[in-house]
Amino acid sequence: MKLFKSAHVYAPQYLGQKDVLIAGDKIIAVEDNINLIASSFVEVIQTDGLILTPGFVDSLVHITGGGGEGGYTTRTPEMHINEAIKGGVTTVIGVLGTDAQTRSLENLLAKAYALEEQGISVYCYTGSYHYPMVTVTQSMKHDIMLIEKFIGVGEVAIADHRSSQLTAHEMARLTSEARVAGMLAGKAGIVSVHLGDENSRLDLLHDVIAQFDIPITQYYPTHINRSRALFEAGIEFTTKGGYIDFTTSTTAQIIEQGEIPAAQALALALKQGVPVHQITMSSDGNASLPVFDHLGKLIDLQVGQVCSLHQAMVDAVKQFDVSIEDALTSITLSPASILQLKTKGCIAAGLDADINLLNAHTLAIEAVYSKGERVYCDGVSQLKIPF
Repeated sequence: MKLFKSAHVYAPQYLGQKDVLIAGDKIIAVEDNINLIASSFVEVIQTDGLILTPGFVDSLVHITGGGGEGGYTTRTPEMHINEAIKGGVTTVIGVLGTDAQTRSLENLLAKAYALEEQGISVYCYTGSYHYPMVTVTQSMKHDIMLIEKFIGVGEVAIADHRSSQLTAHEMARLTSEARVAGMLAGKAGIVSVHLGDENSRLDLLHDVIAQFDIPITQYYPTHINRSRALFEAGIEFTTKGGYIDFTTSTTAQIIEQGEIPAAQALALALKQGVPVHQITMSSDGNASLPVFDHLGKLIDLQVGQVCSLHQAMVDAVKQFDVSIEDALTSITLSPASILQLKTKGCIAAGLDADINLLNAHTLAIEAVYSKGERVYCDGVSQLKIPF
């Protein structure tokens, strides 16, 4: 058992100064004062002056790497677990991207199981950018229903020169399959949607919603901060009840070409009245960050960073006057709720003991606990892993 004493608890809503007790991998009490005598089975952790938050939920990470748009040498590396925990990320959703030929779902699952063994929680999407979908079993439905790790499909590319140029009927069919499989398996069955630079933006999703009996909440579009025009289209999408996700990994060159930094996009969306439960941020960690010229030729490529999620949260608070509660919600409770990860994203009795301790002034990460175990402290990984 571990007892966190006198922490300023953001659950992510602010609860005040509380004691938090965990046993094994679960939170068992959040109270004003918990009195337990320190012993061999109770570790008392003094957290006076620290902020205690849920572990961050990163809803889009290329855990087996991504890229390749510039040839084989531009394939990005796999995510190392230390890249997640140093950024306070205790839950990740693994995806394939452009390359579903040399990067497989089988490898994605193997990496997910490895990261679980090392100490964090991992879920995955079946499929990839392209349609028809790659799967492990005979169909997308079977993948979601029979493989525990798969909670949805994605990231399916639209409005992008690298996409399969889906029709509304094709998108409706794959969405219905994911939705029904999710219903039968008690999962979200969400469709993660990659948005590119094309002017069609979210038109395909609007067409599907208009023509077919599919809830708008079945879609989880990402990269909505890619441009001002796409951002405005995303705001309109939320007025109909849809979710939007902002990407935190970026480069100066991408911002110069019109991308809105995720922290700023979060602030702008909140000011326009979008409820925070409809907004998330994700890192797109270990993806390639390609820059194309007007002819579609690759001119630059860098690698997404999982730790950018924490930095965007800090920037939202420090630079753009977003409340700590809203900034935290966008990377904890909102993604957990959208993905139906019922034991994640909140500090409450009965939920998973994924906990971050932050400096109250700088919001820097002081310590990270995943599944009740300390995995990161004072800038050093606490994990004993082979590589």
